[in-house]
Amino acid sequence: MAEPESTVINTNVKQKDPSTALIIAVTTRAIFNLEEEHKLYLEKGKEAYTRHQQANQDKLLPPGTAFPFIQAVQYVNKKILESNPAERDLFDILVLSNNSPESSTRIINSAKHYGLEISKFCFVSDEDSTQYLKSHGVKLFLSADRTDVCNALRRGVSAALVFQQEVQAPSTPLRVVFDGDAVLFSDETDQIFQEQGLEGALQYERAMEAIPIGEGPLKAFAMHLGKMRKKFGQEKSPIRTYLVTARSGRDMGIRAIKTLREWGLPIDEAFFMDGAPKGPILAQIQPHIFFDDGLHNIQGAQNVGVPSAWVP
Repeated sequence: MAEPESTVINTNVKQKDPSTALIIAVTTRAIFNLEEEHKLYLEKGKEAYTRHQQANQDKLLPPGTAFPFIQAVQYVNKKILESNPAERDLFDILVLSNNSPESSTRIINSAKHYGLEISKFCFVSDEDSTQYLKSHGVKLFLSADRTDVCNALRRGVSAALVFQQEVQAPSTPLRVVFDGDAVLFSDETDQIFQEQGLEGALQYERAMEAIPIGEGPLKAFAMHLGKMRKKFGQEKSPIRTYLVTARSGRDMGIRAIKTLREWGLPIDEAFFMDGAPKGPILAQIQPHIFFDDGLHNIQGAQNVGVPSAWVP
């Protein structure tokens, strides 16, 4: 696949080895708050948007939903390199944008001002920029555009939809919360639940207890995160991962735990909510990002100020 039309290499940042790095692609609207600009784009078109961005190229963009997550990822890189300066298993952040190169200066200036270690800015005038994800080796894609996210998932890339919200930057270490079914795991039990109700789902889980649950859309990303986490002892790890699932611990928790063990995926804490709201527990964890497939859970997370990403 050809390189995007315009790729700007950030010479201020040490470039990572793409064969070993955990590459995360974010869109400009995921990392910065561009809601007003996006409204202008929808109402007045691309040319008006480009003129506006050029006229305001020295005006900083405010942080968006994925901003604290990117900052925390940089902290992990710093800690990994402190313990081993030759380490190549690092996070690598690239911006993948449908902006034209003419309107890109403001985005690059803002990233540099905040000290974001973005190694590449890829500006694609194409309608579907997700065609470049695989060629860049992207393991996680965060976007504020639902079509982009669906296209990325169809291409087999872990992806989630970020909703714009006011976010406070939580302290380090990096904290990532995963939902279980249809996120870390496949939606097989969800489908049984839809068709046969709770009793049918419980019977299915009991019958399948010894067999690991299928892989969900974010398993590959979680596994790479787990691999990085294993470099540190539990006490000193700059990464903490959580499972917060609607499953009940008594009836449906065993298979989930056995699956994680079978995968060799370390999770710091697991919460089996048995259908209770997730907001209060998320408020306590204060993650940098929370992945869930249920919009009601995303809403609950947003209500307590937790940066959230929906896996459709």
